[in-house]
Amino acid sequence: MVSRREFCGAAAAALLAAQRGGAQQRSAIQNAPTEWSYESGRRYADPFQEVELDVVYTLPSGAQHRVPAFWAGESTWRVRYAPPVAGRYTFRTVCSDTSNRDLHGQVGALNVSPYSGANPLYQHGALRVSDDRRHFAHADGTPFFWLGDTWWMGLCRRLSWPDDFRALTADRVRKGFTVVQIVAGLYPDMPAFDPRGENEAGFPWEKDYTTIRPAYFDMADLRIAHLVENGIAPCVVGCWGYFLPQMGLEKMKRHWRYLVARWGCYPAIWCLAGEATMPFYLSKSKQRDAEMQKRGWTEIARYVRSIDPLRHPITLHPSQSARDSVEDASVLDFDMLQTGHNDRRSARPTIEALNRSLASQPKMPALVGEVCYEGIQEASREEVQRFMFWACLLSGAAGHTYGANGIWQVNTPERPYGLSPHGHSWGGPPWNVAAQLPGSGQLGLAKGLLAGYSWQRLQPAIDLLETHWTSDDYWQPFAAQIPDEAIVAFSPSGTKALPFRNLPSFAKRVYLFNPSDGSRVPLGRVEADSSGAWKAPEFPIFRDWVMVLDGRG
Repeated sequence: MVSRREFCGAAAAALLAAQRGGAQQRSAIQNAPTEWSYESGRRYADPFQEVELDVVYTLPSGAQHRVPAFWAGESTWRVRYAPPVAGRYTFRTVCSDTSNRDLHGQVGALNVSPYSGANPLYQHGALRVSDDRRHFAHADGTPFFWLGDTWWMGLCRRLSWPDDFRALTADRVRKGFTVVQIVAGLYPDMPAFDPRGENEAGFPWEKDYTTIRPAYFDMADLRIAHLVENGIAPCVVGCWGYFLPQMGLEKMKRHWRYLVARWGCYPAIWCLAGEATMPFYLSKSKQRDAEMQKRGWTEIARYVRSIDPLRHPITLHPSQSARDSVEDASVLDFDMLQTGHNDRRSARPTIEALNRSLASQPKMPALVGEVCYEGIQEASREEVQRFMFWACLLSGAAGHTYGANGIWQVNTPERPYGLSPHGHSWGGPPWNVAAQLPGSGQLGLAKGLLAGYSWQRLQPAIDLLETHWTSDDYWQPFAAQIPDEAIVAFSPSGTKALPFRNLPSFAKRVYLFNPSDGSRVPLGRVEADSSGAWKAPEFPIFRDWVMVLDGRG
């Protein structure tokens, strides 16, 4: 370990060397990844376990970012960084083996130019929780609309690189998705080291977790970078929760340090684990495992925060709620929910879980990260996808995540995924067929409608409706308002005109939005009486409708 005095002295030496012009001179672009390598002349029997290398950057403001580097194989370590501001930086390497002069004490300067491209992830900077703790934003404050898709096993070779992965990415970009949830090689629904989890370079770890395998992550890098280059933020799921008791706490920390080092240069979201407290399907000590996992993920959340200078948002994918998957909810930046796959019967647990989370402390954004994959169990079709999106967004969710059965496991036409460890199969079509299920496109249309307004200011407002959802019947209208701008109401299976009450005076004109095809039907002006009561025109046909009372003229 390096003492605080050594660390401060090294930083001062780096600055002095850079000022004298004797340091490495490098250039970079603001918010975009920059990367270089260090070669060690000293050989190590187990470099991944024996050596930790950090690069300490001093920003133009004088603040410091300590960025973990990663072992890239053989005697090579690489560092990746996304400098958050333009200007001149200095840097210095700090190695756990302070006698290795190839890795320790290397100094330089980094000249960072402003980003001038069109990728919003680089244009506006890393993702964070908004100041009001209700949604997500970029570093510069620009709101970020979370419309997620679920590719749990998307880094395996069954979604081949480059053809399959690029095709699915292009489809999701066209439809307006902004996030992809993807697991870093330690997958659900299969035993460890199951061949279905390999990518073109094999597994992420050697058998028995003796050491990590950089070649696996070299192939994963291509996919993660491709998402970001196309404007999609990766929600990196470190593993499925039950790998924690299998690997142990220290190796899981090393796994997460490696992910932060590899992908912390991107505007990613850290999801520490999937179904974080769920034991392995065939475990013989499920209660003990679940308790260990809850303690362990709490500690790992603190650890990841301590090594990530860019402070990527942290959550967990839960069996129910991320808040309930740790011993201290304050280690999380937002709450992710899983609320069932029971078609329309999942409406109640979904809305109740969301409202419970939004009412809890500490206050944080909440969204559904898994519900009713489209087509799962031959159900949960597009009308359920529409309901979940609109019901959640109009109830205060910070975004929404879609999933399609057939994609999350990456079924292929030649070889369906097959059995899970519990002995059953989730079935589903091949991924390329599932990608064209109508729900994904319809959620893209929904996002497009809201993105035309100040969607980040949406506030639940069911009291504006005489008839709305209740705990007895959730398949009823929802409403929210953007103060002084718009009122948005969703009527699932709409059969009756919506009676409004207490309408604010800004509501001027009204139109219907068809959530299946994005078409709009103008209905004229809002003619409320002096008390704000107004009965909207009848729906033209019996189906789902979104009604917008627009205050913009």
